[in-house]
Amino acid sequence: MTHSPYLAQWATLKRIRQETEMEKFFELELPGKAPLGHKAGQFVELGIFGIGEAPISISSSPNKKESFDLVVRRAGNVTNALHRMKVGDKVTIRGPFGNGFNLDQFRRKDVLFVAGGIGLVPLRSLIHSVLEERLAFGRVIIMFGARTPDDLLFKDELAEWTNRRDIDFHVTVDRAPKGGWSGHIGVITTLFPKVDLDVKKTAVAICGPPVMYKYVLLELLSRGVPQQQISMSLERRMKCGLGKCGHCQINNVYVCQKGPVFTYPEALKLEEAI
Repeated sequence: MTHSPYLAQWATLKRIRQETEMEKFFELELPGKAPLGHKAGQFVELGIFGIGEAPISISSSPNKKESFDLVVRRAGNVTNALHRMKVGDKVTIRGPFGNGFNLDQFRRKDVLFVAGGIGLVPLRSLIHSVLEERLAFGRVIIMFGARTPDDLLFKDELAEWTNRRDIDFHVTVDRAPKGGWSGHIGVITTLFPKVDLDVKKTAVAICGPPVMYKYVLLELLSRGVPQQQISMSLERRMKCGLGKCGHCQINNVYVCQKGPVFTYPEALKLEEAI
């Protein structure tokens, strides 16, 4: 029987790692090491008794069955309390919720990931899914931008992607201290001249801050990438995960239910979505 999303499950914090000054990595385990059963791009509601719940994107591959990963920015009562917790502590989990990425739309195509800041967190789930079936996809191109070198997430994985011959990886920062960064400096769209795209066979996944979408989409469309081959995650003001509270409503659409993943043609129909 499928677990009801209305009912919370206990989850134990199995591993915690400081990613940046504001973000921490958490590996969680459900009772009996049960699989979460998510799709790349979905999210959970993480709860702490006496404080509340917060929607958090899932960062691990659906193929990781005995545990799952979250990366959480310290930004409110729930997330601040979570950052104070230790390995072995328990939280509640509801979900998974939302509409994730359709992996079939990416198979047999070149795949371009464009991630800005904490937008890499939900895209990491899709990246891992693609790399686990590497031969089912063409070129894999990853563009990742952050404000500063200290804001780069998953630094060990970034180093691995840099060294893999089957990944075309590009990273940039908006600004860096003198002598403290030898890589590219500039907004994420300044990475596009480094990459030649076969636009007709390229599927794109985007996630990042709202201002990023406008300029990345302009770049993709100007190059001739078909609209239906562009997918994006719009994690707009999500709260309850069930379409009841209305926090994430755009016109008549609840992002937590119809999204957070939308194709570009779907997003075009939602005024103020981008």
